[in-house]
Amino acid sequence: MRRRLGISGRQTIWAYVFLAPAFLLFALTVFFPMVRAFQFSLYHWPLGSAPKVFVGLDNYERLLTDDSLFQKALVNTLYFTVATVIPTLVIALAVALLLNRPGLRARGVFRTIYFVPVVTSLVAVAFVWRVLLEPSFGLVNGVFRLFGLHGPGWLADPAWALNGVALMTIWRDVGYYMVIFLAGLQTIPRDIYDAAEVDGASRWQTLRRITLPLLNPSIVLAAVIGVIYGLQLFTQVYIMTGSPQRLAGGPSDSTTSIVLFIVQQAFRPLEMGYPSAAAIVLFGLIMLVTLVQLRLIQRRFEY
Repeated sequence: MRRRLGISGRQTIWAYVFLAPAFLLFALTVFFPMVRAFQFSLYHWPLGSAPKVFVGLDNYERLLTDDSLFQKALVNTLYFTVATVIPTLVIALAVALLLNRPGLRARGVFRTIYFVPVVTSLVAVAFVWRVLLEPSFGLVNGVFRLFGLHGPGWLADPAWALNGVALMTIWRDVGYYMVIFLAGLQTIPRDIYDAAEVDGASRWQTLRRITLPLLNPSIVLAAVIGVIYGLQLFTQVYIMTGSPQRLAGGPSDSTTSIVLFIVQQAFRPLEMGYPSAAAIVLFGLIMLVTLVQLRLIQRRFEY
């Protein structure tokens, strides 16, 4: 096989030399912590002088059947993921299509404007949006009042709080996925569009029959990244709903996410077993959703 591929024995040795540290780093930073987290999840493990007690799968049973807060956090996380990924990808694709049009002036300026929120600190963005969404004097509800409308309570209203966090996330992430789609669009040969134009294809037909099928790898990549990011929701909720006077995740736990639940369960009672079980459940959820995504939306393509 090595001869068929033109690989010499010396090249194989050097490949192992360079790959071995990478595998070791992966084992130390990913595989070993996962194994340890699963081990912790099988114990009631309070930090301090109390001994750890082996409880088997009791932590998982408690999570999935008895803990209403975790179940609410699970629903909140799934809702946030759906509410952010789909609008963000649709808006980012529309912006990418507009910025990819030939002859557009100041294209670099527009790309920079859309990408600036991505490189801005998420903590800073969350603080700014927390002020913007303030029900009484926030700018967002101020715009509603200009048109004679009464804006929602946003972060103070359990029915709107998670939507406010989702709105900020969509605004911030559009530029990131726009870059992914722009990179994909620029790999599609221009000759295909010219041939479609000669054949009399409309813009909608060109988008549906050419652009979207050939952009499928970029769409799959963006969707997978977006879902993984959404399921790991933490910073936005922690900054936008928390304060020295109250714990993050309010009001009425309407914005509690799985990661926030893990942090609160670990560092308030200082118990490692129960939050470790929640972390393993989150890992399984991310892996399952990612595999389903790849199965459903990945398609073969050719130019």
